[in-house]
Amino acid sequence: MSDTEDDNEISFTVKFIGRVEVVSPNGLNILEEAAQSLKTPDPYASEKTAKKSKVHLFVSQNGVDLLENKTKFLLYTCPLATISFCAVMPSSPKVFGFVAKHPAVDMYHCYLFKSDTLSHVLVSAVGDVFRTAKKEERARGGRDLIVEALRHKNKMLQKQNSELKRRLAEKNGQQ
Repeated sequence: MSDTEDDNEISFTVKFIGRVEVVSPNGLNILEEAAQSLKTPDPYASEKTAKKSKVHLFVSQNGVDLLENKTKFLLYTCPLATISFCAVMPSSPKVFGFVAKHPAVDMYHCYLFKSDTLSHVLVSAVGDVFRTAKKEERARGGRDLIVEALRHKNKMLQKQNSELKRRLAEKNGQQ
């Protein structure tokens, strides 16, 4: 983990159970249904992938990236704005997952992972990243409002200054 603002990320090695298309962007039942779907292979489902291999899961303020453990090949990247839900599966506390919207089409995918010890930590880390990103977004929005208010006040003061100069010129012209 690095200390630079653009570089803050946490990396975990976990078992990737798979990715499956889901109908809803959130809910514990979605995790359960996705896990069940990955257990029962469907030869006709082209979007379902079950890797069941170790991956590096990188969590940062930009989002979540999955890299294949041995080759470091990028399997998936999910920008933070596309992730709508993240939780530990109640029926299996070692399994956790998140739901992300596909960036190009209107569909959601559930990504499932297994970790003997880190599932709650990872879900907490993703939650912390969400909260931090939301705070920064609000702060940026707040700064934008302040800047806009200052611009408006500046315009008003410039108008007032012009009016006072005009009046002063009129008064000097009358004398």
